[in-house]
Amino acid sequence: MRYKAIIFDLDGTLIDSMSLWRKVDCDFLHKRGIRVPRDLFDHLPQGNSFIQTAQYFKDRFSLPESAESIMGEWTEMVSWHYGNDVPLKPGAKRVVEKLNSLGVGIGLGTSNSYELAQKVLSQNGIWDYFQAVATGDMNLLGKPFPDIYLKVAADFALEPNDCAVVEDTLSGVQAAKAAGMTAIAIHDPDSLEQHPQIRAMADAFVQNFNELSELLEI
Repeated sequence: MRYKAIIFDLDGTLIDSMSLWRKVDCDFLHKRGIRVPRDLFDHLPQGNSFIQTAQYFKDRFSLPESAESIMGEWTEMVSWHYGNDVPLKPGAKRVVEKLNSLGVGIGLGTSNSYELAQKVLSQNGIWDYFQAVATGDMNLLGKPFPDIYLKVAADFALEPNDCAVVEDTLSGVQAAKAAGMTAIAIHDPDSLEQHPQIRAMADAFVQNFNELSELLEI
């Protein structure tokens, strides 16, 4: 193992949750009589963290609610699912457990909130393996900016080139590369349209956690 730490994205990487968030987007906007635009996430100037996405929704759709209120509503909409029925991707738990047994640092770098990350990884039995966590409700620029991943590396007291990132989206891969880390892209059907760009930018592309295990030789 050439890496001292492996840092995982959450949604679409460790957990199968992207379809849930698409429904949240639709339900949230439809409740306010707003049609979901095709370019909804094409223009996130400060990145896609939980805080910045809430502020983006407020600004783009001239919503009267505060960003904090929007985040609270989103959390309420998904909290039960994160605590009960959002599953890990097949093979994810075995890879995390194997990395832990090898003494490799295990980090989490997600645009989601700390509360939801802790809830879903706890109910899937792997939260305690994560020694460094950076989330989208911290005061950090979101992906594709590198800040979230640099925060995790700093918490490990590691140089970026000692870390590999596992990501499913183009913005996540861009964040990993901007941080100076090895970017390993993993397939998620929600990112299918971006796969040509993801493959071109990532250092490696795997279809699933079995292939990730083979790539990492664990």
